[in-house]
This record gives sequence, structure tokens and C-alpha cells, in this order.
Amino acid sequence: MTTAGMLAVALLLDAALGEPKWLWSRLTHPAVLMGKLVGVLDRKLNSGHNRRAKGVLAAAALVLAGFVAGKLLALPGTLVEILVAAVLIAQRSLTEHVAAVASGLRSSLDEGRAAVAMIVSRDTASMTAPQAARSAIESGAENMSDGVIAPAFWFLVAGLPGLIIYKMVNTADSMIGYRNERYQDFGWASARLDDLLNLIPARLTGLLIAAAGGQLRHWRAIAEDARKHRSPNAGWPEAAMARALNTSLAGPRSYDGQMRDFPWVHGTGAKSASAETITRSVALLWQAWALALALTVAIAAVF
Repeated sequence: MTTAGMLAVALLLDAALGEPKWLWSRLTHPAVLMGKLVGVLDRKLNSGHNRRAKGVLAAAALVLAGFVAGKLLALPGTLVEILVAAVLIAQRSLTEHVAAVASGLRSSLDEGRAAVAMIVSRDTASMTAPQAARSAIESGAENMSDGVIAPAFWFLVAGLPGLIIYKMVNTADSMIGYRNERYQDFGWASARLDDLLNLIPARLTGLLIAAAGGQLRHWRAIAEDARKHRSPNAGWPEAAMARALNTSLAGPRSYDGQMRDFPWVHGTGAKSASAETITRSVALLWQAWALALALTVAIAAVF
């Protein structure tokens, strides 16, 4: 079976099964193992002088570990490759977490805040309902790229080694890629490598969401909005989602009790997002996933 064929099956398996609790309550999820490895490197290397050089060494170690793990896991053959890819692609769990915010908001604001706190790092205790809804939509769009399209892209390009290297680097970015005193230097290499690995997938995700939402004709405006985002990559899927929903995303938000004045993405859109807006965004995520699956099947058929 071709790599594209294996990817198509893995996408379908993830969509059907998601993250079975009965399985991961008994076994350690690979993402947890990756996080533990990043944690070990952080504890062992992130101290003293030359932290940027040590961070480069840590990033190189993660790439090497991902390459070796991918090669070893590919040895048993096609079935194992498909299963590993399905585990490391997270479409169903992503949409379930985003949809949970809509369900929470329909019950009460407190439940909506609790649900969105599970998927964002910003302060949630004093969020209004529209702020909680926008946060969930932004997280869904960004993680469609990080958790679905980018892993699928790197699997298609470089098989299991490519997929696992990507997940290693992305995990490191989420743990040490912060611009604060502790990680400004040590996390620099992992953050920049994550930016590089997401360069194509983020824009591809934006295209898929724009196509699903009938917004390809507004691609130039989407690109302009994407460049306003503080992230070089997250702005692309968020801008496409904002345009498809005609809803403003990003904008001011609070981290660690400090309000930060980030620019709006699609600032002329509605700012009164609701549970219904979240539900529409989840539908768009599935439509974009379906386009990605169709593209994968087409590649498999051609090659």
C-alpha cells in the first residue's frame, strides 16, 4: 500500500475511533511519552550558560529520537504504520473538545468556561460567553493545522519518521516554546523549527477551511488577516475560519492576569460568537477534513 493509501485509512480510523478511553487508561499515550522526553531535556539542559546552544542540542535530540522511533515502528509493516498514524492524528478528539464548549455554554457560562479552559492557555475565569466561544473556535482552527493537517502532511512526505519528528517538535514548542525568562533562549530552536515545519501545513489548512466555507474568492483578504496574527502560522487557519463564519477572532485576551492587545483577525466580522457559532465551526472542520481525505485518496489513486 502506498503512503497516501495508508494515510487515508489512518484518517478514517481516527475519525471513527478517536481516542478510546479504555485503551489510554491502560497504556501511556505516545504524546505523553513525547512530553516526558521534552521534560527530561528541559530539566537536564535548561540551566546555566549557553542556554540557546543547549536548546539547539535538545531540538536535535528530539529530531533524532523521532527519526529512530519512526524507523523502528515502520519495521513491522503497513498495519502498524496505519495504527501509529491514526493515534497521532487527532481530528475526532479535536472536534469533540471544541463541541464540548458549545454544550457547556448552552448549559451555563461557568460550564462553558470550564470546557474552554481544557483547550486554551489564556485566562478563562472572567470570560464572557462570546469570548469563550471565540476562544474555542480559534483553538479548533489552529489545532486543525497542528493536530491533523500537519501530521498528515509530514506522514505523506516522509512516512512515520516525518510524522513522529513533527509531533516531537510540536510537543516541544507547546512546552518550552515560550518567550519568557525560562524559555526565551532554551526554547528558541524548538519554536523556530516548529514554525518551519508548520509553514506549508498551516497555509494548506487555511485553504481547506476557505474551500469548505466557500471563501476561496476572498483568499487575498484571508492572507492579509493572517499576517496580522502574532503567530506566523496560526493566523492562516484562523483567518479562513473567521471569514467563513463572518466572525472576528483573535483580538485582546488575558494571560496570567495580564490583558494583551492582540489585533483582530477579520475585524469587521461579528464579535457576538455563541454556541451556535461554535457548532458551525465544527461542521467546517469536518468539511475541511473531508476535503483533505479526498485529496489524499486522489494522490493514492494517481501514484
